[in-house]
Amino acid sequence: MMSRHTTFRYCLDPTVEQSLVLTRHAGAARFAFNQSLHFVKTALTHRKISPEHPVPWTRFDLINAFNTWKRTEEAGRVFAVGANGVAEVQVTGLVWRTQVCQQVFEEAAVDCGRALAAFSDSRTGKRAGKRVRFPHFKKKEKCVPAFRIRNKHVKGGRAMIRVGDNNAARSVTLPGIGDIRVREDTRRLRRLLAKERAKVLYATISFRARRWWISLALEAADLHVARRHRPRENGDSHGWVGVDRGLTTFVVASTADGTEVGRIDTAPKPLAAGLRRQRHLAKSVSRKPKGSHNRRDAAARLARHHHRIANVRRHFAHQVANRLVKTHDRLVVEDLNVVGMLGNHRLARAISDVGWADFARLLTYKQAWRSGAVMTADRWYPSSKRCSACGRINRDLTLADRMFSCECGFNADRDHNAAINLALWPTIEQNFSRPPDPRAGGRVTKVRRQDGADRRSTSAGETILVDAETDVHPTFVA
Repeated sequence: MMSRHTTFRYCLDPTVEQSLVLTRHAGAARFAFNQSLHFVKTALTHRKISPEHPVPWTRFDLINAFNTWKRTEEAGRVFAVGANGVAEVQVTGLVWRTQVCQQVFEEAAVDCGRALAAFSDSRTGKRAGKRVRFPHFKKKEKCVPAFRIRNKHVKGGRAMIRVGDNNAARSVTLPGIGDIRVREDTRRLRRLLAKERAKVLYATISFRARRWWISLALEAADLHVARRHRPRENGDSHGWVGVDRGLTTFVVASTADGTEVGRIDTAPKPLAAGLRRQRHLAKSVSRKPKGSHNRRDAAARLARHHHRIANVRRHFAHQVANRLVKTHDRLVVEDLNVVGMLGNHRLARAISDVGWADFARLLTYKQAWRSGAVMTADRWYPSSKRCSACGRINRDLTLADRMFSCECGFNADRDHNAAINLALWPTIEQNFSRPPDPRAGGRVTKVRRQDGADRRSTSAGETILVDAETDVHPTFVA
């Protein structure tokens, strides 16, 4: 039974002719996306005049609209002059549509439909998070060249996307393109496909840092029983391990009884290590005239530097996450407001360099693969300020304090104490009560400013939020 989804990513080594074909496919995907969006905008304009005018909004409607349009006179036509001197119009449709794989057009229309669905769900409240804007046209100079191909099977049962075909182990076969060499070893993926423990769903080809990359999305079978954690008995609430993330120490893992089971002190911090070179490359880009070939080459060198930084950070996060999920079946992480923390300009660069959010995402799905559990502690749970021995809250603790000291006599490393509190979270979750307004830290009421809630002169009817108990403007200290 295949219920696990994963991705294999390789760097391609195409020939000059194959690079031109890949570029043509990426341009076709961008063209199809823009044309699908043009259909929607044109229909919305007509709908202002005629409310009953249909608007192709879903991905199926956009696929049908584009497939119909590419054969019409609007997509392409030629004037042929006969022997009698009379010019006739011959409908050719999109002339170059046979030069690329037709799935590229369909998948681009699907992407446009997903963008429209995200916009409408964000407007109606079905989609959480930041509000999504209406999709815009893709520009060749700004968007990343990319396209997607589904893995269909021909009548004989052979897949259209194959790995290691024609006795070429390091190769990938794509429909309409052919065999393309791959730089890395594909043995692990070929074994999964040969044993029928995985099947390729689709392939995404993109051009980043002056190189072509392919991402193969797979539906794979569950991990072997020996690689998964043993199921716990009903009612067993023990065995939780708290994972505290930090800047000075990347990860500290501890059990509820105070046993430290893991500590990663040094993170690579590739952004800080390569900041000097990044500034040099950025200055080199700014000194080149806009639109010149030198500026394009300088921007490519800067992009390769950023790409390497991201790869180093991602590789380290995978290593640490694998180490934790292989040795512990129950993990507790805290719900960090990473986006809000980036507002602190003194710590924004360091927080971005360690990749807290991506690390938590890796822990979640890797633990699910091994039949483990990951619990997320409440965002307002004071794991760092709470004493793991007596439960007292030390509100005077600052970021500069690396040792936690309590009135009960308990002294421990700050990160170790936080990890213990996270491990205790499943047992005290039911007893944890958060204030009505966590940012204010107390009961909040609306008071009109003309009633004396503020000393500044304001317009009539304008209200602010104040703390009813202290009659001061609330502030929150993390």
